[in-house]
Amino acid sequence: MDKPSPDRFEAVIHSISDGVFTVDSEWRITCFNRAAEEITGVSKSEALGRRCYEVIKSNICKDACVIQYTIDTGRPVINLMVYFTDKQGLQIPVSVSTALFRNIRGELIGGVETFRDLRQLEEYRKQVENSYSFEDIISKSNKIRHILDILPTIAVNESSVLIVGETGTGKELFARAIHNLSGRGNKPFVAINCGGFPETLIESELFGYEAGAFTGATKAKPGRFALAEGGSLFLDEIGDLPPLLQVKLLRVLQEKTYEPLGSIRSLKADVRIITATHRNIEAMVVEETFRQDLYYRINVIKLDIPPLRERMEDIPLLIKHFIGRFSSILDKDISGISPDALNILMSYDYPGNVRELENIIEHGCVLCPGSLIRAKDIPDWLRPPSKEISAASSLDEVEKQFIISVLEKNNWKRLAAARELKIHKTTLFRKMKKLNINPPNQARHSKQE
Repeated sequence: MDKPSPDRFEAVIHSISDGVFTVDSEWRITCFNRAAEEITGVSKSEALGRRCYEVIKSNICKDACVIQYTIDTGRPVINLMVYFTDKQGLQIPVSVSTALFRNIRGELIGGVETFRDLRQLEEYRKQVENSYSFEDIISKSNKIRHILDILPTIAVNESSVLIVGETGTGKELFARAIHNLSGRGNKPFVAINCGGFPETLIESELFGYEAGAFTGATKAKPGRFALAEGGSLFLDEIGDLPPLLQVKLLRVLQEKTYEPLGSIRSLKADVRIITATHRNIEAMVVEETFRQDLYYRINVIKLDIPPLRERMEDIPLLIKHFIGRFSSILDKDISGISPDALNILMSYDYPGNVRELENIIEHGCVLCPGSLIRAKDIPDWLRPPSKEISAASSLDEVEKQFIISVLEKNNWKRLAAARELKIHKTTLFRKMKKLNINPPNQARHSKQE
């Protein structure tokens, strides 16, 4: 039988749909297949010769290397779920397996790790379980990063949390992240929109009712407080809660008890309350349409989620995230967005915030026939006349306009702008020179000359 050649080995490795890389005894990557390139976003030329932990940034690399475990124990790792971090900082769920290479004398000469992309499976699971968490909050904005930094501390305490922000900013996602990071994470998370029910029904929805409590109540029904027992209750649009229910909610927060409709006995409420609103609650307190004492009870910790128009640097990240999600759901191979389509999306102010951007990308993925979402694939009402698109259709122009907007926001202080962009000041100077960006006073001086 012919001895397998290196070329044959390479052909086999590159034909596998799972990511595969091999390392030598010094942990340097010696093989990196096409699937590994696609999953990680790292090219073969970038990976070869580098140590694996410099290329494959996973949540277990430093503390629990799987290849090292296999070396130490002699046992392979099989289908362990971990997270890789790609070049854009996005988390990719994968399952990894390991094996060792030995020479004919049995000496260890290296190892192999295979990994399977679980994004599609994870997306289906989240669709079914509605269990989005901390890792699903996509942002490089300083404001959001600050919230994410303090979120674990907030989560482990039992204090009430008020999340404020415009419609579509993702307030429920933050509420779910708080719940999942807390000691109640393995208990129910129950959400209710306080503005989604008539005033006559919201009380029974919250507190439940006994059989015979009203006409048609033939059997008892638990309310949201009972369903959330031991876990967290998310009261969305708390500003829409009728005055009578405000009084009853205040009592629950104060006494930790409530009565279902038609009941003569009180039930204990072991529930953490998280509330949210798009309204100006402080103004409502002044106008006496929202109880001041209830406001103080729910506003122990306040999180203010900025609208998308104030964190435009997140749009490319969110676009990539949503394209990945909808590509999986629709079973399409969409890898990105064209420069002209990106320019249109970067020029829009998103009154519907992240939810509106998500809907726009879903629309584009549905209509996209190839690998890139084009300008013609996004909703008609977003598209300007074609001559306006062609005037600024390059990625350089998009980048130029974005850098100018950050510089203007920081009064053309380049060091402050570089900090916000999270790049070194010399990188910013180089980009300004390349893109012909001149501070206003410098531009005026040039014209005078």
